[in-house]
Amino acid sequence: MELLKRIEGKQAKLGVIGLGYVGLPLAVEFARAGYGVIGYDVDERKVKELMAGRSYIPDVPSEHLAEVVNNGKFVATTDPRRLADADIIDICVPTPLRKTKDPDMTYVVQAVDAVAAVLRKGQLIILESTTYPGTTVEVVQPTLAAKGFKPGTDFYLAFSPERVDPGNPQYQTKNIPKVVGGINEESTKAAVAFYSQVMDTVIPVSSPSVAEMVKLLENTFRAVNIGLVNELALMCHRMGLDVWEVIDAAKTKPFGFMPFYPGPGLGGHCIPIDPFYLSWKARQYNFEARFIELAGVVNGAMPEFVVQRIIDALNSQKKSLNGSRVHVIGVAYKRDVNDLRESPALEVLELLAHRGATVSYTDPYVPEFKHAHLDLKSVPEKSMHDGVDCGVIITDHKVFDYPAMVRNFKLLVDTRNALKGVTRDSVFKL
Repeated sequence: MELLKRIEGKQAKLGVIGLGYVGLPLAVEFARAGYGVIGYDVDERKVKELMAGRSYIPDVPSEHLAEVVNNGKFVATTDPRRLADADIIDICVPTPLRKTKDPDMTYVVQAVDAVAAVLRKGQLIILESTTYPGTTVEVVQPTLAAKGFKPGTDFYLAFSPERVDPGNPQYQTKNIPKVVGGINEESTKAAVAFYSQVMDTVIPVSSPSVAEMVKLLENTFRAVNIGLVNELALMCHRMGLDVWEVIDAAKTKPFGFMPFYPGPGLGGHCIPIDPFYLSWKARQYNFEARFIELAGVVNGAMPEFVVQRIIDALNSQKKSLNGSRVHVIGVAYKRDVNDLRESPALEVLELLAHRGATVSYTDPYVPEFKHAHLDLKSVPEKSMHDGVDCGVIITDHKVFDYPAMVRNFKLLVDTRNALKGVTRDSVFKL
């Protein structure tokens, strides 16, 4: 196979569609390994930032990006025709949900159309976007085959689920095992050879559908277990027990238990969304994923419970939520990242504002944002308690001065156990 020779000789060019949290780290990693990489994105602002050597993804240091831009190994563009030069094209676009909780494949379809426009013999096409089992064969393959090329012979096609964990200092693109499933043996072989040039471990599976299901299982596992522990948190609250103490004691068992932690709700692009992809697909087989959907109901109700805890805190001071000023501490969906996607903080802020509270926030990773009816700028940490009736910790960034919060806020609601060990009347736990 000519493509294998080009891959092994670092002569193959990589095209990456979508330069976000998945695509950009992948592109820079291969460029730093010596491959020529063409990054395509429809966002002109992103492309300008990248070509100036400035990274907007925390996991991609600007010095690494500048290095591959300056040596010509990486180029970003808004012109999809540039993908014609690529031997391998990796699709890393978002796969959101519609309001009806069914998959929105718009971005994938657009990306595949862009690939079809430049498709030529010998190319390897890989879909990394999280999606339901069957997408690669049912959506991607027919569009490419319509160009007159035979799948698995004239071009190679595979699915490899992204496993990015933004902000994780231990596991990043290179050392996260890569699962790969091709439409035939040749496609799998080509994809394995490609990823093996950079990734420490590559794991082939028998088909794209298996690889697609792997990703959904991983994230549904987390969503269901978080749903379980969130329900336990609600139960412990009713019983007057500290759920955090319960979990800390349970995790001392050296087998048969894995700790998960409650919180204000699920955030990020994957965990709040992927289980719905799975339950949607299951319904096509007349299978009701009741366990999965119940976890979604529990997790989706957590922002309302956070607001109730804020109401409880204010009531302890004989204050109502309506007319009070509530300050949210941390709005990113997880610690030490700047990603707002599906963040529970957004829903908490919306609920508070709808019920008459004056809202504000502090997050060093998110200087400002607009969402629904909200248009807010981050308040400096040193003055975030000024005139505030109640603070609520939604995202426990490491940079926050938690002892100062305890001293300065009249009331605090802690949804992340950031104030572990603090017991005082002004602090309310989840």
